[in-house]
Amino acid sequence: MEKLAIGQMAKQADVHVETIRYYERRGLLPPPPRNESGYRQYSKEDLRRIQFIRRAKGLGFTLQEIRELLSLKMEPGTACGDVKKRVDSKIVDIETRIESLQRMQAVLANLSRMCIGKGPASQCPILDALDK
Repeated sequence: MEKLAIGQMAKQADVHVETIRYYERRGLLPPPPRNESGYRQYSKEDLRRIQFIRRAKGLGFTLQEIRELLSLKMEPGTACGDVKKRVDSKIVDIETRIESLQRMQAVLANLSRMCIGKGPASQCPILDALDK
């Protein structure tokens, strides 16, 4: 079985070495065995796990949520419906954040329309509105 040093693992997973160490500290990646010199020796399964974490992070999952997904993946008897519930919950969370961002965007657009962009900052209607 091919073993990867931490630098090789980082390069193949397209992450920094410190990211791998961080995932180990957070319990997302089990501590790997070490060779006689004390260097970490990662497996292809470890590489797949890092790639799973990266993809899940890219979809907005927190590290805690990723830990839960990884646990579901490993637990015998876990149903696909259990995973779907987590994804559906994440969708609701994202929709809520989108709505909040859209409200912020609308307020900022209104503030921007109030200002002609000239004159001293002390007379800026945007700063006045934020001050009230």
